[in-house]
Amino acid sequence: MSKARVHTVACLRPEGFRQMAYRDWGAENSPTDPVLICVHGLTRNAADFDPLASALSDSYRVLCPDVLGRGSSEWLTNPLGYAYDGYVSDMAALIARSGAKTVDWVGTSMGGLIGLFLAASPGTPVRRLVLNDVGPVIGGDFIRFLKTYVGTDPRFATLEEAERFFRFAHAGFGALTDEQWSALTAASVHPVDGGGFRLAYDPALAVPLQSLPDDDIDLWPVWNAVTVPTLVLRGAESPLLDRAMAARMAERPGVTVEEIPGCGHAPALMDPAQIDLVRRWLSQPST
Repeated sequence: MSKARVHTVACLRPEGFRQMAYRDWGAENSPTDPVLICVHGLTRNAADFDPLASALSDSYRVLCPDVLGRGSSEWLTNPLGYAYDGYVSDMAALIARSGAKTVDWVGTSMGGLIGLFLAASPGTPVRRLVLNDVGPVIGGDFIRFLKTYVGTDPRFATLEEAERFFRFAHAGFGALTDEQWSALTAASVHPVDGGGFRLAYDPALAVPLQSLPDDDIDLWPVWNAVTVPTLVLRGAESPLLDRAMAARMAERPGVTVEEIPGCGHAPALMDPAQIDLVRRWLSQPST
């Protein structure tokens, strides 16, 4: 297994270029290898995919970006730029940097929606799509829930205190080991001058979120434009992707739905069984 190299790619926004960091797993400078792009959720970062990327780097070059405003990437001056049209453009820059003509995509929550928009675009480079606990409707209840904590900017005196926070806030990830929780915590905070830690994302992510109405966001027309093979993963206790929605998604040819027991929103994809599920589906021959 390889280890990740960290690079940046310049993303052009109305305010100028911003550097997006990404982890590059697999054979170095091999754009002709199959490329897999893994994109995290709203307040998360590329390190979430370290176990998956490490496991798949024997057969893929795996790129895992910190979406702008998260992790090691630059923050935006204008928080209204934290929106999907900008994210899609940023990922197009990453795909171009990879040199690949086609890519496979694994996206958790927000990362899944970015992949959905890309896959629905004419001439898409997305060959296969894995949506981790997200679908064509973002419910108003879930939007209201997000508004209660995104941008709150808590501070932690120690990493142990931060880990207790993450174990509670991300209980939906499922049963992680102590080592995984520790690694997740270390990758999810930044040190603060004078001591302590804060979350590793821009609190201004909340600005565009707070402007959303508390109504369902209907993306069925986007979903209906997707024709690539798709694996939909659903946490068995998910508050975002219910069984009825997943069943309706499965009506489209080429869609496989798998429910992950013991998880809510969203399965962490760190468990060996979950990693093997993704690997086996991605390794199926194209039809």
